[in-house]
Amino acid sequence: MKIEKYTCGTGDRFAHQGRTQLQAILKARAEGIDVHPVWNKSNREHSIIKSKPDDVRAEADSAVAALGWKGSYYVDADHIGLKTVDAFIPASDFFTLDVADFTGKAAEAETVDAFLKSVSRYIGSLSIPGIDRPFELTEKTVREAARKFLLAVQEAGRIYRHIEEKKGRDNFVTEVSVDETDAPQNPVELFLILAMIAEERIPIQTIAPKFTGRFNKGVDYVGDLAQFEKEFDEDLSVVAFAVREFGLADTLKLSVHSGSDKFSIYPIINRLIKKHNTGLHVKTAGTTWLEEVIGLAESGGEGLALVKEIYAQAREHYEQLAAPYSTVIDINPGKLPDPKSVVGWSSAQYANALRHEELSPDYNPHFRQLLHVGFKVAAAMGKRFTDALEANEEIVGRNVTENLFDRHLQPIFR
Repeated sequence: MKIEKYTCGTGDRFAHQGRTQLQAILKARAEGIDVHPVWNKSNREHSIIKSKPDDVRAEADSAVAALGWKGSYYVDADHIGLKTVDAFIPASDFFTLDVADFTGKAAEAETVDAFLKSVSRYIGSLSIPGIDRPFELTEKTVREAARKFLLAVQEAGRIYRHIEEKKGRDNFVTEVSVDETDAPQNPVELFLILAMIAEERIPIQTIAPKFTGRFNKGVDYVGDLAQFEKEFDEDLSVVAFAVREFGLADTLKLSVHSGSDKFSIYPIINRLIKKHNTGLHVKTAGTTWLEEVIGLAESGGEGLALVKEIYAQAREHYEQLAAPYSTVIDINPGKLPDPKSVVGWSSAQYANALRHEELSPDYNPHFRQLLHVGFKVAAAMGKRFTDALEANEEIVGRNVTENLFDRHLQPIFR
């Protein structure tokens, strides 16, 4: 299974927006953007929502049938490991292998020695086409990279082979995620990680490295834009070089995790993928859930009352909701509005505080980030919340489609 050049991962917490998401993809196709949808949902999200991987497949298939989609599309088992993958195998054809728990743990000495031997021809001055300086690759550099990443890549190999045994080699796409690290990988580290993946014979088609800066949930990128541009440019050169050197898939491309709403880096990404004539996978995750809340707020009446209640409960349980996401949110509790004042907000006040419009005086990124992780509150409401989505399907769907098309697909891929 060969992945297309441009793909967009569209998370949907409550499995109600498959059609509206696909409508955005179809609008992009009508504008000449050849992008393909990847519906993704993690094991953690399934456990919170009380859904199953089969539900994501059903949502994707239903949307495709309803809208007459003719292209390829995928269902991503997002951030899975050996302990969680089995439930995803029947329904998924895209697997994001998450080996964060193994990163930084030492592999066995003999396997480190074997890896060093396999890349010994690169020891010395390493020149990568597209990067304007050579790198000095030493035995120490290789061993340090192996100590950080070799055990994790070996675990990725175990997960891959387990899936391959069940599904067959040609029936799914494989992504390896190495973005759950303390520091961004430099070009040499990324090159060596790809060498490790090749040694493990993982037919990887997307790689999610760690980039500089903060990729917080649902808000814009925080960091040095010039440094990000330099890293992204060099990473693209490394990927192209590794494909040639190690015989990796010619479809191999970078994957940007927590890519939703990183508006300031979209022009950089757009420019560089065109410069390198390469593909891209980007995951937009919880953006859809926030657009559902905005739509309910705009609907007024019971919908507005419901999302005010969701915020009040989220604020009350702030510490509990924020703790699992502490590395990917920056919320100042002092800048969160008092739930009592939110009770008096109009539809426009609530929607404007939440909608990611940086120039709006009402926009509150702290409010937005809390609601991003507050989907657990809506999940606990169960049918009460999903009934509200269905009762306000048109206005909710319009927000989902416009957000994905206008704020994501066009600036990234056009």
